[in-house]
Amino acid sequence: MAACKILVIGSINMDLVLRVPYIPQVGETLLGSSVQRIPGGKGANQAVTAAKLGADVYMLGKVGGDEFGDPLIDNLNQAGVHTDHIDLVSEASSGLAVIQVNDEGDNSIVVLAGANDLCNKDYILAHEDLVKDTDIVILQMEIPYEAVYKAVELASKHNKTVILNPAPAPDSIPDDVLGKLDYLIPNETELQKLSGQPVDSIAAAEEAAKILLSKGVSNLIVTLGSNGSLYVSANGAVHVPARTVKAVDTTAAGDSFVAAFAVGLSEGKSVEAAIGFATKVSSIVVTKSGAQTSIPDRSEVDALV
Repeated sequence: MAACKILVIGSINMDLVLRVPYIPQVGETLLGSSVQRIPGGKGANQAVTAAKLGADVYMLGKVGGDEFGDPLIDNLNQAGVHTDHIDLVSEASSGLAVIQVNDEGDNSIVVLAGANDLCNKDYILAHEDLVKDTDIVILQMEIPYEAVYKAVELASKHNKTVILNPAPAPDSIPDDVLGKLDYLIPNETELQKLSGQPVDSIAAAEEAAKILLSKGVSNLIVTLGSNGSLYVSANGAVHVPARTVKAVDTTAAGDSFVAAFAVGLSEGKSVEAAIGFATKVSSIVVTKSGAQTSIPDRSEVDALV
């Protein structure tokens, strides 16, 4: 039984996943080997991960009235996510992501926002009671920034644990928003953009993280791919190594890490234990293809030594 409620606010997409031998260059035509339609979107990926790991998960987001809208909501329901507050906007298209995955498991992604762009601050304000009734709020940056920042404001107002995954990273985040975050979880590229500093080593990541801590962030966890993750707070820095696995597709690795970390916190784990749990989950995700199709259930994670 989950210890508390988790609310995920964010994007819901349909992913078109193209398998390619390598990522093509500008002007190059390349023959792919397959295409799949897989539910995705950073918000939905995180909600599905948390639900499959056993959490009590609610979601705020929007889908379109096209061929993808109902299947996207049905998919969330099947994973155990509460979808009563998700809007289906008949005149809009659903969010769409075109993902190229190469033979090494690396990817490149183009996202069309669709209905996600309609998740404005008025939509967030209309669901303040849901924010008030939850314990942990998870956010990303694939819906309008005004909605993200309003959600952070409401969650902080009601003393909720606020986790922001700044992906895709904006040029900057207002200091008053950073000061309301309990956890900021970027990857190397996002940390570099937000800090304005190169992040090409673990030591450099720590220095870049300290810049954001000086702006008010309480805790920062930077995911470093095969180098694991780095937890930085006022008490210092802790490096958590990655598990060694054969990567097939890195799609949703970061999303699963963020959600699993939140689930760990919801179960009373320490920050470092929650990071370790998240590391296990994301290490499973990269060994499988697709976004939500790669997310393990709790029994698979618990069985991993």
